[in-house]
Amino acid sequence: MAREHTLILIKPDGLVKSLTGNILTRLSETKLEIAAAKMVRVSRELAEEHYKALKDKPFFEDLIKYIMGEFHERNKVLAMIYTGEGAIKKVRDICGATNPEEADAISIRGQYGRITTKGVYENAIHASANPADAEHEIKLWFKPDEIIFDVYPTKVVDVKIKERVWA
Repeated sequence: MAREHTLILIKPDGLVKSLTGNILTRLSETKLEIAAAKMVRVSRELAEEHYKALKDKPFFEDLIKYIMGEFHERNKVLAMIYTGEGAIKKVRDICGATNPEEADAISIRGQYGRITTKGVYENAIHASANPADAEHEIKLWFKPDEIIFDVYPTKVVDVKIKERVWA
Protein backbone atom coordinates (compact mmCIF):
# COMPACT_ATOMS: atom_id res chain seq x y z
CA MET A 1 0.00 0.00 0.00
CA ALA A 2 1.29 3.45 -0.89
CA ARG A 3 1.67 6.37 1.52
CA GLU A 4 -1.30 8.68 1.00
CA HIS A 5 -2.63 11.92 2.41
CA THR A 6 -6.26 12.76 3.06
CA LEU A 7 -8.15 15.85 4.11
CA ILE A 8 -10.53 15.43 7.01
CA LEU A 9 -13.00 18.11 8.08
CA ILE A 10 -15.00 17.94 11.27
CA LYS A 11 -18.02 19.87 10.08
CA PRO A 12 -20.06 22.47 12.00
CA ASP A 13 -22.62 19.92 13.26
CA GLY A 14 -19.78 17.82 14.67
CA LEU A 15 -18.37 20.87 16.44
CA VAL A 16 -21.67 22.13 17.83
CA LYS A 17 -22.42 18.64 19.22
CA SER A 18 -18.94 18.49 20.85
CA LEU A 19 -18.01 15.37 18.87
CA THR A 20 -14.40 16.36 18.15
CA GLY A 21 -12.89 14.13 20.86
CA ASN A 22 -15.06 11.16 19.90
CA ILE A 23 -14.20 11.56 16.21
CA LEU A 24 -10.46 11.93 16.89
CA THR A 25 -10.58 8.80 19.05
CA ARG A 26 -12.19 6.87 16.21
CA LEU A 27 -9.67 8.25 13.69
CA SER A 28 -6.81 7.12 15.95
CA GLU A 29 -7.87 3.54 15.15
CA THR A 30 -6.39 4.06 11.67
CA LYS A 31 -2.85 4.34 13.14
CA LEU A 32 -2.23 7.21 10.69
CA GLU A 33 -0.15 10.33 11.40
CA ILE A 34 -1.62 13.81 11.69
CA ALA A 35 0.37 16.10 9.40
CA ALA A 36 -1.65 19.27 10.03
CA ALA A 37 -4.64 20.57 11.97
CA LYS A 38 -6.31 23.97 12.26
CA MET A 39 -9.65 25.66 12.83
CA VAL A 40 -10.88 27.30 9.63
CA ARG A 41 -13.50 30.01 9.21
CA VAL A 42 -15.24 28.83 6.05
CA SER A 43 -15.85 31.53 3.45
CA ARG A 44 -18.37 31.14 0.68
CA GLU A 45 -15.51 31.09 -1.83
CA LEU A 46 -13.79 28.22 0.00
CA ALA A 47 -17.05 26.29 0.36
CA GLU A 48 -17.92 26.68 -3.33
CA GLU A 49 -14.45 25.62 -4.46
CA HIS A 50 -14.49 22.63 -2.12
CA TYR A 51 -17.86 21.42 -3.45
CA LYS A 52 -17.50 22.63 -7.06
CA ALA A 53 -18.10 19.11 -8.43
CA LEU A 54 -21.63 19.30 -6.97
CA LYS A 55 -22.43 22.77 -8.33
CA ASP A 56 -25.25 21.51 -10.59
CA LYS A 57 -26.98 19.50 -7.85
CA PRO A 58 -30.26 20.83 -6.41
CA PHE A 59 -28.85 20.62 -2.87
CA PHE A 60 -25.71 22.68 -3.66
CA GLU A 61 -26.86 25.87 -1.90
CA ASP A 62 -27.85 23.99 1.28
CA LEU A 63 -24.50 22.20 1.20
CA ILE A 64 -22.67 25.54 1.03
CA LYS A 65 -24.72 26.95 3.92
CA TYR A 66 -24.11 23.77 5.92
CA ILE A 67 -20.31 23.75 5.59
CA MET A 68 -20.23 27.51 6.27
CA GLY A 69 -22.03 26.85 9.55
CA GLU A 70 -25.20 28.77 8.77
CA PHE A 71 -27.40 25.92 10.06
CA HIS A 72 -25.48 25.60 13.34
CA GLU A 73 -24.20 29.11 14.09
CA ARG A 74 -20.65 27.73 13.92
CA ASN A 75 -18.78 29.35 11.03
CA LYS A 76 -15.84 27.01 11.38
CA VAL A 77 -14.58 23.51 10.79
CA LEU A 78 -11.62 21.59 12.12
CA ALA A 79 -9.45 20.81 9.09
CA MET A 80 -6.81 18.08 9.34
CA ILE A 81 -4.46 16.12 7.12
CA TYR A 82 -3.87 12.49 7.98
CA THR A 83 -1.10 10.61 6.24
CA GLY A 84 0.15 7.03 5.97
CA GLU A 85 -0.26 3.81 4.05
CA GLY A 86 -3.74 3.49 2.61
CA ALA A 87 -4.88 6.65 4.41
CA ILE A 88 -7.85 7.40 2.15
CA LYS A 89 -9.47 3.97 2.44
CA LYS A 90 -8.75 3.65 6.17
CA VAL A 91 -10.35 7.01 6.93
CA ARG A 92 -13.32 6.51 4.61
CA ASP A 93 -14.01 3.08 6.12
CA ILE A 94 -14.19 4.59 9.62
CA CYS A 95 -16.29 7.54 8.39
CA GLY A 96 -18.91 5.35 6.70
CA ALA A 97 -21.25 6.18 3.82
CA THR A 98 -21.96 9.84 3.06
CA ASN A 99 -25.67 9.27 3.63
CA PRO A 100 -25.97 8.71 7.40
CA GLU A 101 -28.93 6.36 6.89
CA GLU A 102 -26.78 4.12 4.68
CA ALA A 103 -23.71 4.30 6.93
CA ASP A 104 -22.75 1.31 9.06
CA ALA A 105 -24.04 1.87 12.61
CA ILE A 106 -20.50 1.65 14.03
CA SER A 107 -19.08 4.25 11.60
CA ILE A 108 -18.69 7.94 12.51
CA ARG A 109 -21.52 8.96 10.19
CA GLY A 110 -23.67 6.04 11.31
CA GLN A 111 -23.28 7.07 14.95
CA TYR A 112 -23.42 10.86 14.66
CA GLY A 113 -25.01 11.75 11.32
CA ARG A 114 -28.60 12.55 10.47
CA ILE A 115 -30.69 13.82 7.59
CA THR A 116 -32.60 16.98 8.43
CA THR A 117 -36.26 17.49 7.57
CA LYS A 118 -35.01 19.67 4.68
CA GLY A 119 -33.03 16.69 3.39
CA VAL A 120 -29.59 18.03 4.28
CA TYR A 121 -27.05 15.33 5.19
CA GLU A 122 -25.49 16.33 8.51
CA ASN A 123 -22.78 13.72 8.53
CA ALA A 124 -20.29 15.37 10.94
CA ILE A 125 -17.16 14.65 8.87
CA HIS A 126 -15.65 14.99 5.41
CA ALA A 127 -12.90 12.72 4.10
CA SER A 128 -11.25 12.88 0.68
CA ALA A 129 -12.63 10.31 -1.78
CA ASN A 130 -9.48 9.54 -3.78
CA PRO A 131 -5.85 10.72 -4.23
CA ALA A 132 -6.75 13.42 -6.81
CA ASP A 133 -9.49 14.86 -4.59
CA ALA A 134 -7.16 14.69 -1.58
CA GLU A 135 -4.45 16.70 -3.34
CA HIS A 136 -6.93 19.33 -4.57
CA GLU A 137 -8.59 19.62 -1.14
CA ILE A 138 -5.35 19.71 0.86
CA LYS A 139 -3.96 22.45 -1.39
CA LEU A 140 -7.25 24.34 -1.05
CA TRP A 141 -7.45 24.17 2.75
CA PHE A 142 -3.75 24.37 3.71
CA LYS A 143 -0.64 26.32 2.77
CA PRO A 144 2.59 24.29 2.56
CA ASP A 145 4.04 25.92 5.70
CA GLU A 146 1.00 24.84 7.74
CA ILE A 147 1.90 21.18 7.21
CA ILE A 148 4.70 19.66 9.30
CA PHE A 149 6.36 18.00 6.30
CA ASP A 150 6.06 18.25 2.53
CA VAL A 151 3.15 16.18 1.28
CA TYR A 152 3.41 17.53 -2.27
CA PRO A 153 6.20 19.34 -4.15
CA THR A 154 6.57 23.02 -3.30
CA LYS A 155 8.49 26.03 -4.54
CA VAL A 156 9.51 29.33 -2.99
CA VAL A 157 8.19 32.53 -4.60
CA ASP A 158 8.29 36.19 -3.65
CA VAL A 159 4.80 37.36 -2.75
CA LYS A 160 3.64 40.77 -1.62
CA ILE A 161 0.59 40.46 0.58
CA LYS A 162 -1.17 42.37 3.28
CA GLU A 163 -1.91 40.36 6.34
CA ARG A 164 -3.38 40.96 9.75
CA VAL A 165 -0.78 40.94 12.53
CA TRP A 166 -0.92 41.27 16.29
CA ALA A 167 -1.18 44.93 17.46
